[in-house]
Amino acid sequence: MAVAHRRLSVGLGLAGLACALLGGCLLFVGPLIVRQQVIKNVRIDPSSISFQMWKDIPVPFYLSVHFFEVLNPKQVLRGEKPVLSQRGPYVYREYRVKTNITFHDNDTVSYLEYRQLFFQPHLSNGTEDEYIVVPNIMLMGAAVMVEKLPDLLKLFLSGALASLKQEAFMNRTVGEIMWGYEDPLIDAINAIVPGLLPFKGKFGLFMDFNNSNSGLFTVNTGMNNISQVHMVDSWNGLKKVDYWRSSQCNMINGTAGEMWPPFMSPTSLQFYSPDACRSMTLVYEESGQFQGVPTFRFVAPKTLFANGTDYPPNEGFCPCMQSGIQNVSTCRLNAPMFISHPHFYNADPSLVDAVEGLHPSKEQHGLFLDVHPMTGIPMNCSIKLQLNLYIKHVSGIIQTGQIKPVVLPLLWFAESGSIEGSVLKQFYTNLVLLPSVLEYLQYILLGLSVPLLVSAALLMARRKRGAAQKSPRAPARATPSSETTPLLQDSDSPGQHGAQA
Repeated sequence: MAVAHRRLSVGLGLAGLACALLGGCLLFVGPLIVRQQVIKNVRIDPSSISFQMWKDIPVPFYLSVHFFEVLNPKQVLRGEKPVLSQRGPYVYREYRVKTNITFHDNDTVSYLEYRQLFFQPHLSNGTEDEYIVVPNIMLMGAAVMVEKLPDLLKLFLSGALASLKQEAFMNRTVGEIMWGYEDPLIDAINAIVPGLLPFKGKFGLFMDFNNSNSGLFTVNTGMNNISQVHMVDSWNGLKKVDYWRSSQCNMINGTAGEMWPPFMSPTSLQFYSPDACRSMTLVYEESGQFQGVPTFRFVAPKTLFANGTDYPPNEGFCPCMQSGIQNVSTCRLNAPMFISHPHFYNADPSLVDAVEGLHPSKEQHGLFLDVHPMTGIPMNCSIKLQLNLYIKHVSGIIQTGQIKPVVLPLLWFAESGSIEGSVLKQFYTNLVLLPSVLEYLQYILLGLSVPLLVSAALLMARRKRGAAQKSPRAPARATPSSETTPLLQDSDSPGQHGAQA
């Protein structure tokens, strides 16, 4: 029995020590294992898990376009406030494919990314054949662009516009506005003011968006420094652009807007947008989850499109008007175009009040990115921008009537997508579930080691106590004799009784 107890206590002790050692190792080694797996699989390398995801984005992206129809064009020409009605959305499935992928010796890779858009009738509220009344973008844009030319030249241009039956507003189909329409006005403007427009024959707001690339990006692969993975090294061979008036505004910062370096902190992220001709900074708003995957949500700060007066670092994007819109004429053929959040969300209230029909709200019009902070991979996103045209009465151009100066919304669009299906399952299993199992396992092992070691100690103490109780007592010591002490001291001995007799 004693041997069995001893073996049990030793077994429990060894098991407890093993759990403590394994749990302790996992406590320190587990995070290192997870970190190394993340580093291995998020860098731009053909052997990494995320490479194919980076090369041919499997996430279903959708472009949703909302147009603003002008309901009172005649009244606007007389100087009244424009009344707008939102039409759409007109939804397109967006496919992105990278080509010309070239790795370089300095741990960078170059590529072209092409986009293709396909109309989705079942997701849209309307068809591409619907007609919409919008400003004559070519005419109104050209009118502002030639405002400072001699009056005689402007009158000549106005006469040419009249002969072509051009008016301040036009009634075109969604497809024409999106993908282009033949317009003799383009050739007429180029004949009268050579070089004003760098294209011929056809004009559409999204002509350069479909079946085209967004420029040659060269980004860091992260092979030697994971903190630099996906960071843009150059765009079209440029380290900075020359659209703006300050070096800070011309900087190309952050990534290409698809992925970010792993192990993110809840502060901010940056990306360069060729569509906006600038780098953008989004700020951390809150932590959350998407389909069980932990995320950081990043949103646009109010300063993103603030003017130079309200936010001095944006002075380089001027000439500015009210806060909440950004002048992009320098990268949009010098046309008086502005970008903003949809419905002038987060903009100066005067922009909303200048027209009727706008209802800005964060839920519908605020952009966001939900990013998995451990890997830097977006789980869910919706990037929203509005395109606006500055229109006004221009002396000498009869077609502009008495239009009061106004930044008129043309359309707003959202590029949205989220990881789903087998990609989400693989991502969740490899980068969320397994690290969580390792984390829980280390605490389970450490937790088990305590009762096992305590049980072993108690059994050992009990065994020792039982052994002590069962051992025989030692015999009492005899009192040593001396010369003066008789061996028999009994007073009732027979000798004494005999003497007395």
